[in-house]
Amino acid sequence: MKRVKLSATTAFCMVLSWNAAAHPHSFIALQSQLVAENGMLTAIKMRWTMDEITSADLLYDAGNAKPGDEVWKKLAAEVMANVLGQHYFSEVWHGEEKVKFNNLPPAYGLSREGHKAVLTFTLPLATPQPLAGQRYQFATFDPTYFVDMHYDKDADVSLAAGMPAGCQVKVHTPKPGQDLTAYALSLDKADAPPEDMDLGKQFAQQVTLQCP
Repeated sequence: MKRVKLSATTAFCMVLSWNAAAHPHSFIALQSQLVAENGMLTAIKMRWTMDEITSADLLYDAGNAKPGDEVWKKLAAEVMANVLGQHYFSEVWHGEEKVKFNNLPPAYGLSREGHKAVLTFTLPLATPQPLAGQRYQFATFDPTYFVDMHYDKDADVSLAAGMPAGCQVKVHTPKPGQDLTAYALSLDKADAPPEDMDLGKQFAQQVTLQCP
């Protein structure tokens, strides 16, 4: 039987899917920069660096295309459409209130960094949020935990130049119990955790922004 090769974006969409299996089986290193204008939080600039296995099909389809070539734009648009379909795989909270996002990013792109694919985009908040004296939390994660989305170090979260003086960010990395960790590791590609379990959220790093 002839093997049919999945397109890069089809493979990527299977990886970044709410219905994908758990474990994790793919890894994405995150970098985020909080953006403010006129004392208001307006957006988060994101950079997702995929592991080499996750990147392979994307880079295969890109071939030897140079930065800015049409193939990169096409691949970026298809990947971004999937990310948008999953609400950017992100949550931002202001106290008990979940902050809404705009459906369309003002900028995004896909590029090659060695043997890894890098997706960059700006996650825009639907409404600018006040910063003075306020505290926010945000996290980026795959709910199924099929994909491990993580910050390698605290410095991977930063504040843009327009952020009010005195604002600080902290990254909290959870330490799930042995039972939960063992359960996640026991899952293979054919298994999926119950939807209401929100497995990935229990492993997700939480970023806190506090402004004076």
